[in-house]
Amino acid sequence: MKDGMTIGRLAKEAGVNVETIRYYQRRGLLAEPHKPAGGHRRYPTSALERIGFIRRAQRLGFSLAEVESLIRLSDGRSWRETRQIAERKYATLSAHVEQLNVMRRGLKGLIAKSLAGRGRGRCPIISALLIHAE
Repeated sequence: MKDGMTIGRLAKEAGVNVETIRYYQRRGLLAEPHKPAGGHRRYPTSALERIGFIRRAQRLGFSLAEVESLIRLSDGRSWRETRQIAERKYATLSAHVEQLNVMRRGLKGLIAKSLAGRGRGRCPIISALLIHAE
């Protein structure tokens, strides 16, 4: 068996589709191996590790642009810069969580008004949307 794996096998092992791998290559997140004449590109195990790194970073909310920065820092020597990227992401996520909590509280209040109205008159949810739309 030849060293490395085909793009199809890499995709299967990584739990992504082939187009995801190609996209990562276009973005510069994953190196594209040389294609031998009449043969197939063979991806090293490190490509599987890189895809795992990208996917884990995305699960923490990092954008691909941020992942690119983290890859650049993946030698682990620049703790400060890496931490600053993580701190910015944490602040962004915290702001989004607060916005979502405001929306949840608003919806909860409207649902409570709808339940209390027992189907009489205009629905308070619709009324609130109409008021804010004008």
